[in-house]
Amino acid sequence: MKPKQKLRHVVAWMSRAEWEQLLENLHSGQAALQTHALHRLSAWRGRFGNSTPVAVESTADLVRCQVLDSTGKLEGDDLVLLYGMALTRFVNFILERHQGRVAKPLRRLASKLNIPEWIVNLRHAMTHRKLPSLKWCRKGCEFLLNWLRQEYWSRQLNGGLIEDWSSSSDEEEDEGERSRRHEEERAKRQREIEGHKKARELLISYEREQFQVYEELLRRSAEHGPWPEASADLGWILAQIKHFSSESRDILIDALVQDGFLIPTAEQLESLDIDPSEDLFDPLTPSLPQVFLRFWFPMWKVLNSPLFVTLILEKLFAELSNEMTSHRAYYISAWISEILHCNSRIIRRVKIMKERIFVSRISFQWQDLITACLNAPCPATPYLLQQILNDMEMPLPPATQHNLLRLCSIYTQTNHGDCSPSNIDSSHPVYTLESLQERLQGSTQNRHAHSPNHTPGSGQAPPSLDLQENLSAETVQERNAVLRGSPWSVCTDKVPWKLHPLGKVSGQSEDPSCLLVETYTTLTVFDQQVELDQIPPPHGNTSGLLQTRSGSDGPLWTHNDISKLKAGLKLF
Repeated sequence: MKPKQKLRHVVAWMSRAEWEQLLENLHSGQAALQTHALHRLSAWRGRFGNSTPVAVESTADLVRCQVLDSTGKLEGDDLVLLYGMALTRFVNFILERHQGRVAKPLRRLASKLNIPEWIVNLRHAMTHRKLPSLKWCRKGCEFLLNWLRQEYWSRQLNGGLIEDWSSSSDEEEDEGERSRRHEEERAKRQREIEGHKKARELLISYEREQFQVYEELLRRSAEHGPWPEASADLGWILAQIKHFSSESRDILIDALVQDGFLIPTAEQLESLDIDPSEDLFDPLTPSLPQVFLRFWFPMWKVLNSPLFVTLILEKLFAELSNEMTSHRAYYISAWISEILHCNSRIIRRVKIMKERIFVSRISFQWQDLITACLNAPCPATPYLLQQILNDMEMPLPPATQHNLLRLCSIYTQTNHGDCSPSNIDSSHPVYTLESLQERLQGSTQNRHAHSPNHTPGSGQAPPSLDLQENLSAETVQERNAVLRGSPWSVCTDKVPWKLHPLGKVSGQSEDPSCLLVETYTTLTVFDQQVELDQIPPPHGNTSGLLQTRSGSDGPLWTHNDISKLKAGLKLF
């Protein structure tokens, strides 16, 4: 028995050290460290996107309440509302994600997760009753932070087995519900098996009747002429097939594309006096033998609804994309070609119209059809694509069609008329990697030959295969002069960058604060907006209002100032 492999996934933190430092700051009790930790959590949420673990979301909400509480700037009622929202979100995130199809009491779910009942009662009072006191809110917040630290943060740190906190689809189902679902799935599989069996029986009965008709035509030497009308037995079978299609259309389509039905076997072809040798068929322009097409003609006349034709065409393309044998690929592409041919807008004689498997034109989803055709590359793909492009109600531009067909022919290595790669204009040279390297080397030599510092006999080194940039001493000195005064410099070492993940540089320590600058200032835009909102509306001279502002706050940033800052930025 193979050992269970450890599940690996991408995380938002840089290293274990960053995780440990963040956990320590969250539970430090100091507002400055907790604020810094909240900023790091905001960065994590930006990296996680919509898959942020719910435990991280809940921790950030609860710690933010403690930080705002420690400032002393909010009233008690405001703090109760903040705590209440954080507590309610915790219960919704952590507890209700364990609900099954049948709703269970939150107290029962909380007891399974070692959450006391008074937490659920606190949330219930927040949403349905009188607001609790601030003391109970603070107590609930402290308990939930400790619970999250024990159940999520510490277990992650110790490398224990962790539930998928980022998913809300995990449900604790009781044994009865699991067994009921298992029974439903088993019954569904059984119905599908019985449906496939019935579909094959109906199609085999259809083939048996048609082979009898063909033997009768052979006795009369009329096998190449029109086939007679359906007999009473064949009519009854066709009625059964039509009824089955109305109930289980997908199952019937799955059975039809199997070997022995729309994809004939060698024995079936020989029974219809068709040579099964693949040498007689052109894989570039597939077409069905006329006898084999007439063999299935009665069934197509019964199942010629637009929905059925659309679904079987999609199924044929899907089978073609997964097909490896040339025999199946040929007949699948031949049926696709026949369907597209019957749907053609070209007006034909009535006699030919009667020999089509369906007459009424169907409006396909042409963009999806082109995508399905290109996703199933085979020798006949350019031919099928040409049929689709010719039949589109809103055709693509001629240049787009030509380029698409040419690319398709190049990919499938087939020759289809004007779209063949051999017909490319000879005036456009064909570049190879070797020719481009020689051309680059020649241009470099010519440039050095015409330079004043060029000395005869100085050979040019061949281009290096290393991706590292080879810089001359003058270039390094030039770039360092530009970077003078900044903490950056030009790296001239041979560094194997492929061994370093994105976001890390050579020699970087594991300390998460290694990239922080020594001195920095922060600008809180939210505080400035609040101060602007608190200024009363002007009733007279606006200069008096500006003079009443405290000088310690400093001037506000204007759009002109921001434009000047942007214009002065330089990126290296």
